[in-house]
Parts: sequence; structure tokens; C-alpha cells
Amino acid sequence: MDAPATISLPQLRAFCRDAFERAGLSGPDAETGTEVLCTTDAWGVFTHGTKALRGYLRRLQAGGLRARGRPGIVAEGPAWAVADGDSALGMVTSVFAMTTAIGKARQAGVGYVGVRNSSHFGAAGYYAALAARAGLIGLAMANDIPSVAAPGSRTAVTGSNPLAYAVPAARHQPLMLDMSIATVAGGKVYAARERGEPIPATWLVGEDGLPTDDPASYPEHSVLTPAAAHKGFGLALLIESLAGCLSGAATTWQIRSWLADDPELPTGHGAAFLALDCAAIGDDLPGRVGRLIDEVHAAPAAPGTERLLVPGEIEWERFAAAGEHGIRLPSDVLASLRESAGIAGLDLAGYLSDGSE
Repeated sequence: MDAPATISLPQLRAFCRDAFERAGLSGPDAETGTEVLCTTDAWGVFTHGTKALRGYLRRLQAGGLRARGRPGIVAEGPAWAVADGDSALGMVTSVFAMTTAIGKARQAGVGYVGVRNSSHFGAAGYYAALAARAGLIGLAMANDIPSVAAPGSRTAVTGSNPLAYAVPAARHQPLMLDMSIATVAGGKVYAARERGEPIPATWLVGEDGLPTDDPASYPEHSVLTPAAAHKGFGLALLIESLAGCLSGAATTWQIRSWLADDPELPTGHGAAFLALDCAAIGDDLPGRVGRLIDEVHAAPAAPGTERLLVPGEIEWERFAAAGEHGIRLPSDVLASLRESAGIAGLDLAGYLSDGSE
């Protein structure tokens, strides 16, 4: 296993962009995919950042992701639209969809864009944050092939279906929550499996429906548990309704795994993006949310707690630090980037901060 290494954000972006372009993406599409993945790494969410690059490259080379695919609107009204992703890179389609939702919200106060024929889109929080950065409330979600049990089931029933929101907050960075409806994202189980680390027994249930702490059993012989039992399961079905059923996308077992299934075939993922124009609906929402954050910060902290944080606060702090000091890539991410370099025909060493491996 590789030792951790530090890389600057510009260097990581350059590597990712070059790899995407080697796989056939246009310059603008490579830039979009790069920005999503590198921002995610800068937030410290390494399971959904450039570690996933190798999977995207394989699908781009095989054709399951269309390097020259173009997302487009297939139906729309004043406050809604349905987009077909044309099996393009999921990040390209998702940025297109959220940008469209923002435009709709500017005109109608709210905007919904459902997406079909997409693929794995990385971190949902990136797209919600796009809206918040533009002064709107943003929500982003997607469905996936089932990997999560329902309460009491022995098999997977829903996908891990991510859900994110972001809210502008005046002088503060936006409130931002990005969560899987599973107790933990499958990527974290894969990471533990690769590193040979144990996991809590609350993350998985085995084929007998009972808890297991063996990450090597996933996904062949175990499935993820839903967060907070019936609560996570209920959210999963809401996301499936908005991202899959309403958009006309594939749902549950109709979706192909972007990691495990034939890379020559599209995966059919669905997604949904919503934007709300704060200025049209309420009076100074960012200022009021900013004061709400101040109240949280001022609340008494329990013994042993240094300070109270709101959702997204630690990610924005990490992002600022990454811009100044670079990103310390974990060993599993570095190993994955090495694979990506091999796929793309690039020399990873040339992109590292110290110029050596």
C-alpha cells in the first residue's frame, strides 16, 4: 500500500483534467468532472473524490459512459424540467441539471430538474453548494442499484441514495449536509476493506439478516443498513420517487452498478435537483440563517467538546486549508490514482508536490 502523499489542489486538478481528456472528454467536460472530484477531496470526503476517477475512466474507455454524450432537456414547464443525460459523465449532467434548476428558480421562485440516463455523480453536496453559492437553497439526490436493507430484510431493497442540501448563510459558508440514507456510504466499507480495517457491527447485515463487522463480506455476502432504521428507509423511497420514478429513470434493480457491471453498458441512474430562490420567497434568508448559525455556535458545549459545528462547517474549513497547504491523500486514494494514471497513460509522480513518488 502506498504511503500518504501531499499534492496541491492545482496539481491534483491538472492530473484529473489530463486523465479525463485522455479518456476522450472535451476540455469543458473534463474541467467539470475535475472540479467536482477535486472539491470533494478538498472537503476531506475521499470516498467520493478522485478515488473514483479510475472507475469513470474505465467506463469512458469501454463506452458505458459516452465521452461526447450531451445532456439535454426532453420536457419542461416554467418551474420544472426533465433532462436526459445521454449517458454522459454524471458530473457533467448533474451540473447541467442544477444550473437549469437555478435558472428555473430565478424565473418561478422554485425549480425542479429530474434526470434520467445518467450515471454515478460523485458527491451530492457539490451540486447543492452550486445553488447556495448563487444565493439559492439547493437540494440534490440520486438513486442507485440496491445495496441497503429495509428494516427486517435479509437482502438489499434500496440504493444508498445520497441526499444533500445547502443553504446560503450571509458571512458564513453555506450550511451543507451530504448524506447517504445508509448508516454509512458503501465507499467507506470498500475503503476499510482495502485497508484491512475492522468496521462497526452496525454498518452491515449478512445473508442471515444479522449484523456483521466483516468489511470483506461486502457486497457479495452482506448489505448496508439504513440510517436510523425506518427513517433512512423512508428517505430512500422519497429519493427514489423524485430521482427515479418522477424523472423516468431506471429504478432499483433496473439500474446497473457503475463499478461492478459491464463497463460497455450505460447504468441508467436517475437524479433530482431542486433550487429555491431565497430572495423571491423570504426576507433576507441568508442573514437569518447566519444568525441561526451564530446561535448554534453560542450554545453551551458539553465537557470534552471544543466547539459546536453546523453541517458543512468542517468541510469548508478543510477546503480553505487544502487551497493553502495542499491535500494529504490517504494511501488508498493514492493507490487508486496510480491505477488511474496507468489507465490514462500518465506519470503520477510528475504531479506530486515534491516531484517524487
